[in-house]
Amino acid sequence: MKTWFITGTSSGFGRSLTELLLERGDRVAATIRKDNALNDLKDRYGEQLWVATLDVTDNKAIRTVVDQAFKDLGNIDVVVNNAGYGLFGAAEEVSDEQITHQFDTNVIGSIQVIRAALPYLRTQGGGRIIQLSSMGGQVAFPALSIYHATKWAMEGFIECLVQEVAPFNIQATLVEPGSARTNFGGSSMITGEPMSEYENTPVGHIRQMSQQAGTEHFPGDPFKMAQAIIVAADSDKAPLRLTLGSDAYELVHKSLSSRLAALEEQKEVAYSTDYKD
Repeated sequence: MKTWFITGTSSGFGRSLTELLLERGDRVAATIRKDNALNDLKDRYGEQLWVATLDVTDNKAIRTVVDQAFKDLGNIDVVVNNAGYGLFGAAEEVSDEQITHQFDTNVIGSIQVIRAALPYLRTQGGGRIIQLSSMGGQVAFPALSIYHATKWAMEGFIECLVQEVAPFNIQATLVEPGSARTNFGGSSMITGEPMSEYENTPVGHIRQMSQQAGTEHFPGDPFKMAQAIIVAADSDKAPLRLTLGSDAYELVHKSLSSRLAALEEQKEVAYSTDYKD
């Protein structure tokens, strides 16, 4: 039996992950933004489910909730940063406030949850961190520039973190799901103010497609993805990245291949800029 700490469990991956873990007998410390969002699971599983209300943009609250979870539950084996959302709109269509809140939630909130948990993980001799990223942490689409910026930021943070905490037997995995049949395009997506100048541009085309597309066209199954995350967390060696969904695999593969090809074309220029005695 493992004990998990998971943010953003009201719906989507967080909810699916929580349900699967409780069903197999694990303990879950789950955070939610809306009170009573997990009442049905609490009624069913009782003390197996620990619940706290948390807004991950509140740094002080993060420390308080993480401290209390470790105090009440003792060792926590896996910390999952799942809370987050998307901001849709071209860079100049979104407001300053929307940009700040996007980074406060997806980047600062995630970093602060990890920072709050690290002293406990070190003291207990190790643990696992699961960071929900996205295929959007490796690829980029018009109208999601700010969202992509947050996911690429967390990719860099985790890449460095795993090197910092390896001596303490702490491992981390970036989870990069493709499009899944969750509520990401609904309540988990905030939009900027559309500008007419972008109507007949790639931004406008993406906007039209997103308005017409339903989740039934998305290949990803949230429960299968959640199960894959559990399998990765149970493995002795954590994969640095876990790509989930056929669309994620195809798009990330294409992006990485293109970037590697472009790098190879610049090899001569790169070497030519070295200082020579």
